[in-house]
Amino acid sequence: MKGVLVLLLALSLGHALQRGRDYMRDKICQEFNNLGKNDFRTLTIIMNSKKFSNATFEEISHIVKEMVSLVETCCAEGADPNCYDEGSSALSDKSCDENSPFPMHAGTADCCTHQGLEKKLCLAALHHPPKAFPTYVEPSNEELCDAFKKDPKDFADKFLYEYSSNFGQAPLPLLVASTGSYLSMVSTCCISPSPGICFLKERLERKTVSITTRMANRVCSQLAVYGKEKTKFSSLVMFSQKIPCASFEEILPLAEDAAEVFSKFCNSTTEDSVQKELSEHTTKICSTLSSKDEKFADCCQGKNLMQDYLCIYSLQHAKVTSLPDIDTPTNEQLCSEDRDQNSYRYMFEISRRYTSIPEVFLSKLYDATKKVMDECCRAVDVTGCLNNKKHQGKKEVFQFLEKANELCGEYTNNTFLEFKKRLKDNFQKTMTGATPEYITELVEDRANFASTCCTMNSPPLYCDLKIKAEAGRTCDYGSCRLI
Repeated sequence: MKGVLVLLLALSLGHALQRGRDYMRDKICQEFNNLGKNDFRTLTIIMNSKKFSNATFEEISHIVKEMVSLVETCCAEGADPNCYDEGSSALSDKSCDENSPFPMHAGTADCCTHQGLEKKLCLAALHHPPKAFPTYVEPSNEELCDAFKKDPKDFADKFLYEYSSNFGQAPLPLLVASTGSYLSMVSTCCISPSPGICFLKERLERKTVSITTRMANRVCSQLAVYGKEKTKFSSLVMFSQKIPCASFEEILPLAEDAAEVFSKFCNSTTEDSVQKELSEHTTKICSTLSSKDEKFADCCQGKNLMQDYLCIYSLQHAKVTSLPDIDTPTNEQLCSEDRDQNSYRYMFEISRRYTSIPEVFLSKLYDATKKVMDECCRAVDVTGCLNNKKHQGKKEVFQFLEKANELCGEYTNNTFLEFKKRLKDNFQKTMTGATPEYITELVEDRANFASTCCTMNSPPLYCDLKIKAEAGRTCDYGSCRLI
């Protein structure tokens, strides 16, 4: 991993291009010689699968083949000094061909209107958005070994592509570590006299890096889609729901720290920096919250801070017994200089009372609250504007929160079959005139919604749309008055 940063810059035809072609060629050739062709090729597969998450395996294979061939040719002893510059220009031109075999991107046509360096830089900046739903499903041990024994190289290439395109928002060092340990496990266990025992042992050993990669993909996907502010909000909700006995003054600094940490963590290019960022954040969490809750304290007893964070992240939300009624912010608080702080405090109070509602639900409430504040605090009649919007939506919003909390609580606390049975019983009681077919359709629709959006790792963009549709039955979240 020592040269990953250089590789990232050079292969993407980004900053290194601006430093000059000789600089770029020298750096990438140094990297190629240090890593060797096989490791260089592996990193090229991971990086392009990560960058173009919706590309086909064939498209990724084409661009990897071209890149590796270019570097191998141009870094050979005695190669023409212009080899790399001319070769990379040829790749850019090939990307612009209407029959290009490379990964497709909607912005390619615009980039191809430029020339020379500008075109290369434009193409280098293209990337696909995060996948809403990871589609990678691990095969059985027998299927793994059959595919591996049939063609080890093809097996490794397809795995690197599948895993990296599905979890491509995780930092590159985590992807490299996770894919490397997985391929090592397969190559070891598929020739073992006791494959089942071997796989069990190896999976336990790679559990931390595997779970960390999946967690990082979710957090970094959210950061990529919504930005740093929403990462802060998401962390505020997480801590509020897991340990509602903690105070706002204790939780807000941790949420702010999380936003800072993950903005660095998600762009980390070395394994040491990945561990450093998350470990320091974990230390702050444990020093602040371990005395507040026995489960937090148990998580903080480990000897590995990365594992401690995963333990905290995986904790179930607390079950709230009773808290006093929420104090709605006053008009003065909503439009004061501290209005952002006041809106966070309000969301903290809601989150610690509705602990079964995933962050994607509460995010809609937060967005609408911010929208009301932005509109009314600039209005001529600030008080009239705020009073009107409060009156229009407060009752409906809390009805929706109660229903969402109940639905997700039922989903979390029951098996899926029991959850669907309860849904069916409830619909039959409340919709006595509905046909069995219609009831079945409602049950399946609601169960699908819950299984996707009531989970900790619910996909933000997809659930944003689904929740808006569900909330539309109570109020339109595009204009609903949510304070």
